[in-house]
Amino acid sequence: MEASATALADAADAAGNALVRAVLTGKKILCFGNGGSATQASHMAGELIGRFKETRRPYAAIALGGDTGAVTCIANDFGYGALFERQIEGLATHGDVAIGLSTSGTSENVVRGLAMARLRGAVTIAMTGEKGVAKGTVDHILAVPSSITAHIQEVHLLLLHAWCVEIDAQVLGNR
Repeated sequence: MEASATALADAADAAGNALVRAVLTGKKILCFGNGGSATQASHMAGELIGRFKETRRPYAAIALGGDTGAVTCIANDFGYGALFERQIEGLATHGDVAIGLSTSGTSENVVRGLAMARLRGAVTIAMTGEKGVAKGTVDHILAVPSSITAHIQEVHLLLLHAWCVEIDAQVLGNR
């Protein structure tokens, strides 16, 4: 865990600042991933639109992939690779933040979703394992220096919670 904290500190701070800016300016945070990463995306959106520690106004956050009708329609009509790309195209606007979680960094639907988010003018954050994603394809890469899925997911959750703490501190003035 310590190696991950050291390796990711600067990237985590930069991505956290982007999230704070989005919340302060009324933009949306769009989170997505597959399997365990999908549940972490849903968890992050829940912390933001519900509450993390303190009751406060809800922040605009959406976990993509949770709408059964949209997921099955897109997968059936466009293929599973288009799942997040299609939702991002319809939902993301300039200044929003898209967080794509993929422990491998190679999930086609996550990579395509992040690419579409960039085209739409959203700030993009990729949360991956050691392989990461191609540099220059996203604004912020948080590549956990590990190939062990469980460890990668543990670090991702730690980062998501750290960002919630920072967002609340900045928005609520608890610094």
